[in-house]
Amino acid sequence: MRSDPATSAAPLRGLGGPLRSSEPVCSARATSAAALLLEEAADFLVVHLDFPAALRTCERAWQGLAEEPAGASLEVKCSLCVVGIQALAEMDRWREVLSWVLQYYQIPEKLPPKVLELCVLLYSKMQEPGAMLDAVTAWLRDPDNQGLPEYRTLAELHLQRVLFPLGCLSEAEELVVGSAAFTEEQRLEALQAISVARQQQKHRHCDSEEAQKLNQEGPSSPKFLSLLTLLRQLWDSAVSHFFSLPFRRSLLAALLLCLLVVRFDPASPHSLPFLYKLAQIFHRIREAMSSVCQLPIHD
Repeated sequence: MRSDPATSAAPLRGLGGPLRSSEPVCSARATSAAALLLEEAADFLVVHLDFPAALRTCERAWQGLAEEPAGASLEVKCSLCVVGIQALAEMDRWREVLSWVLQYYQIPEKLPPKVLELCVLLYSKMQEPGAMLDAVTAWLRDPDNQGLPEYRTLAELHLQRVLFPLGCLSEAEELVVGSAAFTEEQRLEALQAISVARQQQKHRHCDSEEAQKLNQEGPSSPKFLSLLTLLRQLWDSAVSHFFSLPFRRSLLAALLLCLLVVRFDPASPHSLPFLYKLAQIFHRIREAMSSVCQLPIHD
């Protein structure tokens, strides 16, 4: 099923917009067959909106480039990848982008910076940055890529679009500290952001543990809540019945209830202090109730 062009093409517009057939797409060997096929693929993509034809044309051009010496038409190869990525995204086949590109470059370390950037933006926008984790990590660790002018841009993009969303904070800290692409100010800002993200990650971990404990206790919770509800109903019934009785009968009922619940011997010397305190409490309650009853009532 074909995706919405406004959504699928968004990652590519971030780097200057999709290709236009009137623009020159390469400077080296402009008259070669691959360059002509590149122009044709760009026409299929932009003018005719025939995305399958654009992808097939790019693959035909790659077959022709396989017969040429290594290192030839580097810009044509990069442009063919850009058109192919755009076509796959428009056809909602964005999950095939990385494997489609790697079938021509074999290893991630050899990907052109622009192609790698497009792949990171695409998978990040589709909320699957984990697909690019190994590829970008391998590219950044390659010594031949560390001297490229695009290295800092890709390192920052890797931090913001891959490592932070995935919660790979140790890898992010290792990249910031061990890479010479960052200035001292950028390194301090990145380390501060990593510290904040680590605190947030810790809070989320604690919240998830508490939620897991609640889920584990879930089967016994309804029984416990029903028992509490029953006890509360019994208590409310006993209290309402208690206050509906005269005071002396209520005192006697409370005393009998204590004897039944606590099960102590009234003749035992150990029970005398308790009975004395109980009598004092009821005596104070009686005085308070009598004083309330004697208050004057005003209209």
